[in-house]
Amino acid sequence: MSLSRRTLLGTAAAAATTVPLIGRARAQAGQTIKIGVLNDQSGPYRDTGGITSVLCSKLAVQEFAAKGFNVEVISADHQNKPDVGASIARQWFDRDGVDMILDVPNSGVALAVASVAKEKNKLHVNVGAASADLTGKSCAPSVISWCYDTVMLAKSTGGAIVKAGGDSWFFITADYAFGHRLQDDTSEIVTKSGGKVAGSVAYPFPGTTDFSSFLLQAQSSGAKVLGLANAGADTVNSIKQAKEFGISMKVAAMLMFITDVNALGLDVAQGLNLTESFYWDLNDRTRAFTKRVVKVSPDNWPNMIHAGCYSGTLHFLKAVTDMGVAEAKKSGTAIAERMKKMPTEDDAFGAGRIREDGRGIFKSYLFEVKKPSESKAKWDYYKTVATTPAEEAWRPLNEGGCYYVKS
Repeated sequence: MSLSRRTLLGTAAAAATTVPLIGRARAQAGQTIKIGVLNDQSGPYRDTGGITSVLCSKLAVQEFAAKGFNVEVISADHQNKPDVGASIARQWFDRDGVDMILDVPNSGVALAVASVAKEKNKLHVNVGAASADLTGKSCAPSVISWCYDTVMLAKSTGGAIVKAGGDSWFFITADYAFGHRLQDDTSEIVTKSGGKVAGSVAYPFPGTTDFSSFLLQAQSSGAKVLGLANAGADTVNSIKQAKEFGISMKVAAMLMFITDVNALGLDVAQGLNLTESFYWDLNDRTRAFTKRVVKVSPDNWPNMIHAGCYSGTLHFLKAVTDMGVAEAKKSGTAIAERMKKMPTEDDAFGAGRIREDGRGIFKSYLFEVKKPSESKAKWDYYKTVATTPAEEAWRPLNEGGCYYVKS
């Protein structure tokens, strides 16, 4: 059903509902597919993923209405600790019968979980982590990376800012796998475009809330652009404090979500450029999808991670149906291969595909945050600046270094 933008803007106060965890009761005994949503539910990424990711996975299960098998969704908080994430993954695979682990923001945790998935030959569909290594040097045949990565972000946001004259950069970087990968990929784009990196500073993650010393160090570097190689609450705090300290540099939020814009408010966030592969107001289908999400998550509208958890769950269930439950449960590699052979199609992303290395191939969008005077209602935050076609948005297949991809 088509949904007008005006209608959806009035639905923000929709009441939450409970989504059933189990598919149709008529399903045969023993025919159960189990999905584990593993993410940050209490720390800096709780809004960018968190419970809304769980709800979006459940929404996909409900809408898919599996024929002939049960579907159960469970969830856990990895606390942004790789050892905790890996331990949960092992328990889920070995004891609890989980067939697919979904989401897993925090690249350090994601790489640990991907390693367990490879060892156990189980499926991991990563949505929340940004590291391009998941489909590069740390790839695995049973691991899929869904809707964004550091290369895509660097190409879109970094490339646009350099073209606009931001040719000297200083990075404030979260000191773990994601932050360093994002800094490295953006630095490559900057230097290839004729710019330079004046310096960088890494801060302890998680736990840093005071960015003042790092911001003053960036300002003293003389660089034109402050590159924030972080995400979630850290990005929000960095931008707020940059405004408070009167930092005159152009702020490049290399990974930022609509949930972060909502936390900042348009007075602070206006004019920022950012990249997502999903926005609720792109078209009738994204608006219709968002209306369904808002019913269960009225205070946290979907970003690309939430949309990816819906999309990834839906495509997984289509592949299970195509293979049959018994075959799908035997091998994570086999179900991943089937997912790669089938084109993706849903209201969140439209048409897409999964490349041989596990890289989801979708369009990316460069947005500019609206001024308060341009916004018509809460969550009406983005103007589309540019669209990168799906086949151009990502690192070329032959440059990733994925060991199992045939050249």
